[in-house]
This record gives sequence, structure tokens and C-alpha cells, in this order.
Amino acid sequence: MARTLRAVPLSLLLVLTACSGWPSSCSRSAPAGVGTHATRGGEIVASLRSEPPLYNRFVDRGAHAETLSLLTHARLARVNRETDELEPWLAESWTPEPDELAHTIKLRRGVRFSDGTPFTSADVVFSFRALYDRGVNSSLATAINANGKPLEVSAPDDSTVIVRFPVPYAPGLRLLDHLPILPRHKLEAALNEGRFADAWKVGTPFDEIVGLGPFVLSEHVSGQRLVFVRNPHYWRKDAAGVQLPYLDKITVLLIPDQNTEALRVESGEVDLMANGDIRPEDYAAFTRAAQQGRLRLLEVGIGLDPNMLWFNLSPSRAAQKPWLHQRAFRQAVSFAADRQAIVNAAFLGEGVPIYGPITPGNKTWYSDTIPKYDHNPAKARELLSGLGLVDRDGDGILEDAAGAQVRFSLVTQRGHLRERIASMLQQQLRQVGLLADVVGLDTQSMQRRAGSGDYDSIFYGVQASSTDPALNAEFWLSSGNFHIWNPAQKTPATDWERRIDDLMRRQIEEPDLAERKRLMAEAQRILGEELPAIFFVAPKVILAVSSRLTNTAPALHTPQLLWAADTLAVTGPMKRAGS
Repeated sequence: MARTLRAVPLSLLLVLTACSGWPSSCSRSAPAGVGTHATRGGEIVASLRSEPPLYNRFVDRGAHAETLSLLTHARLARVNRETDELEPWLAESWTPEPDELAHTIKLRRGVRFSDGTPFTSADVVFSFRALYDRGVNSSLATAINANGKPLEVSAPDDSTVIVRFPVPYAPGLRLLDHLPILPRHKLEAALNEGRFADAWKVGTPFDEIVGLGPFVLSEHVSGQRLVFVRNPHYWRKDAAGVQLPYLDKITVLLIPDQNTEALRVESGEVDLMANGDIRPEDYAAFTRAAQQGRLRLLEVGIGLDPNMLWFNLSPSRAAQKPWLHQRAFRQAVSFAADRQAIVNAAFLGEGVPIYGPITPGNKTWYSDTIPKYDHNPAKARELLSGLGLVDRDGDGILEDAAGAQVRFSLVTQRGHLRERIASMLQQQLRQVGLLADVVGLDTQSMQRRAGSGDYDSIFYGVQASSTDPALNAEFWLSSGNFHIWNPAQKTPATDWERRIDDLMRRQIEEPDLAERKRLMAEAQRILGEELPAIFFVAPKVILAVSSRLTNTAPALHTPQLLWAADTLAVTGPMKRAGS
């Protein structure tokens, strides 16, 4: 599973109509692809909220890493983020063996890296070797395996690769979408000498950083910008035979502050935000800009990666606040939450209440049969009373049998929407006698808390790399590093986690989609009963782009537009406010 902790927007309480009510300014972009011709040339400016410390996707775990990888590298096969279908990419075709454990992949001929070096099967074998090298410890390796076991890769000739799965694996070659193919001629020496993790760090000459993607990195000014120019050897062409990408250059401005980012999009200085939908507080200003013809608003759908409140269920902390480890307590918290109030206040109605990690935006895997927790303070108090948590002194706060207040810390990201939502949850929990102390931290401090286990609960989010839960198994399996409430268990700590482990392993190997969906629905049901993590709202994803940007292919996964950067195009110069 490739999941990254991510940030979400800060919101203010505004009263606006839904995007569907703005026919002049909000639309769905027509699908863009290799068959859609556009004018070649021009450049765009994008924004990115975090800066890469290095240029090696195999090592860099940050959310920015995927954006850089999509711009400069290519995969054997690509999951189209609009259609969710697997497409041949560097692979021209593949043929499964009868047992479907092995696949013979034919590579496209004539493909070259950005420095002109021919691409061959040796680069594929090398990329897998680097992926599984223990010294590299790549974060991608957890996503590119079959039930925890690595794939076997061989190359009988320069244009053929054989990929063999160790066990039946239902998603099949979809996992190849996670693997950028690296240049063996540039990185093999570093891998052999144990220097791969330090390769391509900031300061590396740009002509050493080569790839198979549509662009190459040509400039990096720390704290200011990254500049990417067209890869002259890029292999794709459109239906008219025009070599892609259409754009000459993409400048990515490094703008960590979302207020500044929004102002620069609104003013026309930025054509698109690389890793974010717009904040509800920006709807009004962006709508005015759209009505003036300076940008467009694209409604993409229900988001796939909601925030969640998870509890620290490590057995080592059970004695400190034992009620956190009780299912009834977590159910009480869920009943105390007023999800619709959060939708209305934090998202201005642009979202839906949810009760599990898979949202209605994931149409294949969403299950409507999971337990629902409609706002019911009376039910919450009943469950808490059953645990012996009652108001013993009449002050409105619950105490345990020893007279200690029922109080826990709720860590969240300072200065973003989740801090506002955490404050709303704090007030809603206070109404049933629970004290939640909201602790706002910067992202790095919060991630350190999560990594060290020094917290009671965290309200944050993870970004899944795929709609298929089998490719996000690290979240579901008790042994997973992203099993966030009690990660990397050697054996399941609870019976319910053992049951989910069994369901996940069965559905990962099950070839029949209907049976996989049934197994996954049961896993969701169990998680929805036990509630190690509580989910509240899935917001609608609305993007803002400059009006000159064409051939957009908006997707729910980030980066929502730059995933298809080779077919983005422009119709004219930037339109700045007042011009």
C-alpha cells in the first residue's frame, strides 16, 4: 500500500450554493487523452505546497514525490485516473499464462530516456531490484507485492519482461502503476555501492536525473520553484501524430501557505494547484473569477480520502486510558458526532456524511451495509454509562470509577480545516460529558507524535494510492505499517483484526469480483463496528483552473490534473486580474 499522510484545507463558515447551482462557472471537463489534439507549445504555472528534499521516488515518501514522479518518469502500465482502467504504457501488451500467475510483457520499441539512452528490459529488472533492496527500504515496496511477497521479474530479451506473482493476486498488473521505471545506466552503480538512498539528492546535476516521462527537471530554486521542460525523447504521440507533451514548460511554484496559494490562483498567477481541491472559504472569490472568465471550477466528485479520528490502541497504552480500548466508548464517540453539522459548517454543504474509509466516490468498493451512527447523544451517554463512565459530581463531565475525568488528547494539524473540525468534534463530545483536548501541531511534529505513539487520538488523513483496497492492504492488515491505530503487529492483537486479516487475504487472491466485493463489505462492516478509526465526512472535490488551460482530465486522486500532464495544453497567455 502506498499511503501518505496528507494535509487538507482550512475553512471558514460561509453560505454559498452548491457547485451544481453554478452552471456558468462550474463544469465537468471533457476527458482528455492521446486521441485529443491540441495546440503544441506554451507553458503553465502550477503550485505545490511542499518541497522535495531529493528527486528519488523510491526513497521520498512525501506527497510531492508522486507529482514529480508523474512528470519525469513512466510506468509499464498506467491506471487511467478518470476511468480507473489499466492502460498499456511503456508496455505495449501483455499476455497472462493460463494460471495467471505469470505475465509476459512486450515493451514498446524505440523508447528512449530523456538523455537519449535506449530503454530496455534491463531497466525494468533493475527497477524491481532497487525496489526490493533491503538497503534502499523503499516505501513503494509495500504496494508492489502479492500478499506480502515480492514479485519475480526476468528478461529473456531486450524487449520482453516476465512478471511472476508468488500467489494468486486479483488486482494483477494494476500494481505496476506504482512503479516508475528508473535508468539503470544512471543508478546501478549507486545501488551496487549502497548509495542508492542518497542518489539524486538536491544539488545533483540535472543531466544526471533522467527519466521516461513527458518532462525533465531543469531548475530548482530552493523555497521558490521547480521548472520542468519538455522531454525531447518522450515516446507518446497524439492521434494526429503530434509528439507529446503539448506544453513546452511547467513551472511549479513552492507555496506552502494556502492563503497565498489561493490568492495567486485567483489573480491568474497560477494555472492549477498540483495537490489540492479548493477550500470552501475560497468558493466566493473563485466564483467571481470564473464569472469574469479568468478561471473555471471543475466538480470532480465525492472525495476518496476522508479525514479520520483514530485512537492509539497499542496494548502498551491500555492501562493509561482503558476506556479508549473499549468498542462501546468509540461507538459512543461516533454517536456523539453530528456529521451533517460538520458538512454544513466546514464544507458549506459540499460533502456527505460517511461511516467508513471507503467513500461513495469509490463506486466499485463502497458498501452501504456498514453500521451507521446517526447523531444520537442519548445513545452515546447510554453506552458510556454501561462502561461505568458517569457524571459523579454534577459538573457535566463524566468520571471513571476512580473519579478521574474522562479526558483525552486529540492531536491535529494546526491552521487547516481539520483543526476547525476538531474543534467542532470537541464541542459535540462535550455535550455527552467527554473532554477532548485539541492539540494543534505542525505537520512534522504531528507525524513524529504518530510515529512515536505519543498520543491518545489523532484527527488527520491518509492518501490512498488506488481505489482497489487490495492495493491499500497496509491499512487493513494488522501487520501493515499504515494500520495506524496499532501498526506492524507481529500477530493480530484482537480477534476482530484477525478476522479482517483473513478477509483481506482471501479477497486479495479471489479472482471473482463479486466475491471480492462481498469479502470487502464484510471487512468494512467489522471495522465499522469496532471503530479503531472514525470517519465523518467525504467532501466533494472541486478544482480551480485557469480558463486558458485545456485538455484537462480531472481525477479524484492527487495530483488531480498533473497525472495527465502530457496532454495538458493552453489556448493563450496567462490572464491576470485586472488585465
